[in-house]
Amino acid sequence: MGTLSSDTAADINTLSEYLSDAEIQDLSSIPSVDYVVLCASQVLHGAEVIFKALQERPALAKCLVLCGGIGHSTHFLYSAVAQHPYYSVLAHDIDGLPEARVLERILDRFFDRIAITSQGCQILIEDQSTNCGQNASFSRRVLEQAGLSAPKRLVISQDPTMMLRTKASFQKVYDDMHSSVSFLSFPVFVPKLRLSHTHVLEWMPLGVSCELWSLQRFIELILGEIPRIRDDENGYGPRGRGFISHVDLPTEIETAWSRLVVAFEHQKLR
Repeated sequence: MGTLSSDTAADINTLSEYLSDAEIQDLSSIPSVDYVVLCASQVLHGAEVIFKALQERPALAKCLVLCGGIGHSTHFLYSAVAQHPYYSVLAHDIDGLPEARVLERILDRFFDRIAITSQGCQILIEDQSTNCGQNASFSRRVLEQAGLSAPKRLVISQDPTMMLRTKASFQKVYDDMHSSVSFLSFPVFVPKLRLSHTHVLEWMPLGVSCELWSLQRFIELILGEIPRIRDDENGYGPRGRGFISHVDLPTEIETAWSRLVVAFEHQKLR
């Protein structure tokens, strides 16, 4: 293929912004919510931001759910912990643990559980889910088993590449509720790339304290999301496998995705 262009970076950023679905920019200023569900990700910055926000504002939520079992991507989380400048001391302890339990170890070692729970916020663990659909259905089950009522406002935090699909999974799981639930996406940050002066893709400054994905993995993740959320016979929506609620795919997203599929057909990134 030819040399990558700034248009390629622009298409990547178009997809990234769409999939990140950043409805909340900062937890410090939003009204209190019923629950926060934190889905584990290899990018540990999201967990850090949420733990710090709840330390500083323990009345933000009635409950924090740490969510994630052992799945095909769990080894990326183990690697992220092992490579972290502080969390690496936990590397041997977390090997083989579900993702939610890894987050709990980080919380208990490096943050203040007592401060977070000081105004009644419960911390629940959902450590069985292995995909976005189960993140939603198993989180609901854990909340209900704890005797917590159906939410009116629920913040979901997920890896930015999967944020939109995860919210659609929660909408599907709660679509039997008589009263509507407001789901608020909080990906913590929106990853973006740019073309360097040597015409290679690189991360734009993001203010993120932890390691990100490899560029290759990031591209694979965002390109793989579009067929999943596309509501046709091959997707996860109502016309396909029925895992998520209907998602509208704007024409510009489909167009950007199509160009990127061609651009990266034979391209390998580091």
